[in-house]
Amino acid sequence: MSRTSSTFKAEFVQRLQAIVGEHHVLLDTEQKAPFETDWLKKWSGVSCAVVQPRSTQEVSQIMTLCHETRTPVVTQGGNTGMSGGATPDDSGAQVILSLTRMNTIREVDVLNNTLTAEAGVLLANIQQAAEGVNRYFPLSLGSEGSCTIGGNLATNAGGISVLRYGNTRDLALGLEVVLPDGKVWRGLRGLRKDNSGYDLKDLFIGSEGTLGVITSAVLKLFPKPTSRASAWVGARDLDALVALLGHMREVSGDRLVAFEMLTEASLQLIVQHVVDVKPPLADRHRFHALIELADTRSEGLHELIESGLSEAMERDLIQDAVIGLSLAQRQSFWKIREGISQAQVRAGYAIKHDVALPISVIPAFVAQAEASIQAASPGANIINFGHLGDGNLHFNVLMAPDTPRQVQYERIAQMNRIVHDLVIEMGGTLSAEHGIGQLRRDELKHYKPTVEFDLMMLIKQSIDPNQIMNPGKLL
Repeated sequence: MSRTSSTFKAEFVQRLQAIVGEHHVLLDTEQKAPFETDWLKKWSGVSCAVVQPRSTQEVSQIMTLCHETRTPVVTQGGNTGMSGGATPDDSGAQVILSLTRMNTIREVDVLNNTLTAEAGVLLANIQQAAEGVNRYFPLSLGSEGSCTIGGNLATNAGGISVLRYGNTRDLALGLEVVLPDGKVWRGLRGLRKDNSGYDLKDLFIGSEGTLGVITSAVLKLFPKPTSRASAWVGARDLDALVALLGHMREVSGDRLVAFEMLTEASLQLIVQHVVDVKPPLADRHRFHALIELADTRSEGLHELIESGLSEAMERDLIQDAVIGLSLAQRQSFWKIREGISQAQVRAGYAIKHDVALPISVIPAFVAQAEASIQAASPGANIINFGHLGDGNLHFNVLMAPDTPRQVQYERIAQMNRIVHDLVIEMGGTLSAEHGIGQLRRDELKHYKPTVEFDLMMLIKQSIDPNQIMNPGKLL
């Protein structure tokens, strides 16, 4: 029987409906549309069906069926990814496995400081559940009201708290995963020490749905911070900001939870395109930083950040600073930082680079990258911002909204090569927190050392020999 025959499709759909119910297999074009286009509207495709399981058992049955029929599967959470990793191709042959109905928090263990959540639980709901037992789950993203923990794990999401708490990988203790053939690995162990062999969970975290379906996870909880202190500073160059980062680490220890950087050009773009935003400092500065401290004790934090910045001023590391004296002022700082994505969308088309480098080489990288880009494209509008505290830069080049599509493609290829060549040369990576997906798949093949890429392919082949898991992404 032909794989694309109407008879095959009808039988396949009937078997899916028998597993999850007729109402949870979406076949109508309009019903499927929101799942078939990514939220950036860069990628779109056509699926044969959108399937919405409610349990791990249903996911297992779906994967068994897809394995048997060699049907490719694209796993999807909140569909908030930045790299096209959860969007089907246009063949009409792929099933979208939407996990949003798997939205139960199975357990909160206060004594063990863990929370067990299904893959479809919204990140914001996990944060609220932790808050409800006077604990803290530190993963924080701009999309936290719509992204799911399964997607966060599949892409090893970063966010604004990596400096202190690490990426999503560092926040997971155990996983439950459905393999491509339908077998279930139940690794939901809330252990901080387990030296009994390969750490299997790390195979699936960051694998972007190419090895299996993460259905549940045991997550770390932390003591809830009861006080925060924030400051906005201006500096003359990146060398000074890197020195300031080291200084604030020394004076505040692990109370330093965020150290965000953006250029004056980035700040002005935000002020121009985001409502109710104004620069925190009276004068313009080449570079800005948003610094935040947090502690479980309420006393002394403002004094600590104030004394640290006073010393930095004496050492000529910063030119000006303002400390947020109220919650409203602190929120205004973060509104600026979080407004950069919105501002770029409104201003034009951004050629985005999600790179990470050793913090010590970032000033040299930025200087060389800016010079190379300006030499290749005089007057290029560089929008440089990111999580300086963990070495993650979003070093973007903004094109005007009316740039012809063919010119966009040419500029993207040109700018990617300039930036990524330099990043790799200086010991960095071309994907820090947004994943590879479709966006950087070719770039990964170009830059990944042969031994590393071959090892990844060996793992893929051994776990997913039929190549049904999220084809066309990552590898």
